[in-house]
Amino acid sequence: MPRKTDARARAIATAERLFRIQGYTATGLTQIIEESGAPKGSFYFHFPRGKAQLAEEAIDHYVASRIAVLRTISANTTGDALTFVQQIFSTFAAEMVASDFRYGCLMQNLANELPALDAELTNRVARGFVDSTEIIAEHFRGCGFAPTRASSTAAALVAALEGARTIARLERTPAVFEALADVSCQRCQSPK
Repeated sequence: MPRKTDARARAIATAERLFRIQGYTATGLTQIIEESGAPKGSFYFHFPRGKAQLAEEAIDHYVASRIAVLRTISANTTGDALTFVQQIFSTFAAEMVASDFRYGCLMQNLANELPALDAELTNRVARGFVDSTEIIAEHFRGCGFAPTRASSTAAALVAALEGARTIARLERTPAVFEALADVSCQRCQSPK
């Protein structure tokens, strides 16, 4: 039996998983409560503003996890843009395979739905993309890329990753990640 104090963390993890699989609108509070095993009263104690507050915390958790992964890859590939790019694509591809191609990017899924629904959630998602892109640009600057080139290459890489997730989910293969890693590495060979 899960501890009662785990109810909040379980609700956030369940919401994150469901938002990644089915999106925000298609995920109801009843489903989140049932699948997390959190008592309904506990849920509203932890998230008095309901689904929007839960989504905010799921976004924050997802972004923090994504940033931690990017920072780890960056630390393991200091000064090496090509290996950095290859490891990012292979890490994201491995996650897709491990989820049986069910998990999209939480930020991408919500970005497609939220602008008309909730400005605060939309802003949180936008900040998540900005923060992720900046970590990648920072790595490229450390590899000798000019600041403008580092920023544009990072933005292109993030866009490619998001597109790759969509295509991989549809085709149920990580092949698109490999193709984009090759193209991205070609762009990174000349950092100036």
